[in-house]
Amino acid sequence: MERQPLNDQLGRPIRDLRISVTDRCNFRCSYCMPKEVFGDDYAFLPKQELLSFEEIYRLTKLFVSMGVKKIRLTGGEPLLRTGLPELIKQILSVDGVEDLGLTTNGLLLKKQGQALYDAGLRRLNISLDALDSTLFGKLNGRGVGSSNILQQIDYANELGFEIKINMVVQKDVNEKEILPMAAYFKERGITLRFIEFMDVGTDNGWSFKKVITKKEILELLQTVYELDPVDKDYFGEVAKRYSYKESNSQIGFITSVSESFCSSCTRARLSSDGKFYTCLFATEGFDIRDLIRNGLSDAEILKAVSDVWGNRTDRYSDERTEQTAKTRKKIGMSYIGG
Repeated sequence: MERQPLNDQLGRPIRDLRISVTDRCNFRCSYCMPKEVFGDDYAFLPKQELLSFEEIYRLTKLFVSMGVKKIRLTGGEPLLRTGLPELIKQILSVDGVEDLGLTTNGLLLKKQGQALYDAGLRRLNISLDALDSTLFGKLNGRGVGSSNILQQIDYANELGFEIKINMVVQKDVNEKEILPMAAYFKERGITLRFIEFMDVGTDNGWSFKKVITKKEILELLQTVYELDPVDKDYFGEVAKRYSYKESNSQIGFITSVSESFCSSCTRARLSSDGKFYTCLFATEGFDIRDLIRNGLSDAEILKAVSDVWGNRTDRYSDERTEQTAKTRKKIGMSYIGG
């Protein structure tokens, strides 16, 4: 299919697509799926409401024709979706897909890592918010110790995956883990990314008071390490990266709160039931699944999706205030994908 690069109202191209393959997760992290909300009787989406692999493959081709080059599979926890290696093969077969990654909590990597690697997946983002086992067990809401995830990371590293670790930092929660995490992953040559606590959804009790900014984290790290800024690799790169002096290891920062990157945001999101979102902090999505299941042609679906992106004006992080964070009804992270 011929590529038709598409820009939104602020001149931002569509380059990255995050596809949530399930709304289910085996963790209950407080900033994403707090167990007080997502209890044992929580009604997740029935299988028939999820996009099928065939539908995801079809939409991948359409999005690539609009300019998407990078795709990331998310959830929920994507490794809970049965048959994921087959979907990976299908996505990688699409001409124009230059990069495919997957975000996971890592708990199932020993069981599935080899099959994922054999299918062609090479990049993993693994969430880990603390080395302290008791604290990590509390944060994930399931009592899973950090040593379990560290073993899964070692296994994935041995398989040959390129790995980044995502750490969501919250004031008075896990800031004491910043330096231990930095030391641990620097020694292993694995990039650690510090993510500012964001007001995604409305269930995580967010406030500015709980945010530890990139500036604060960087100043703490610089009491121990010499760090040099690294130039961005491409337009729309979100992470602000630094390298350790005389080392190949890097750290990164996702600064949605303190240093907005709305002006260069090239990301679109597709929920597991086929809603198209143009912002992580969206209030509503555009239903593509219904278009597919009502028999619309590729050209008709492409026109509808192009119109949505072409009319996009999202810049929530530029406009965020304590009031909007509290009163704006936003889609939950476990549903829309991180």
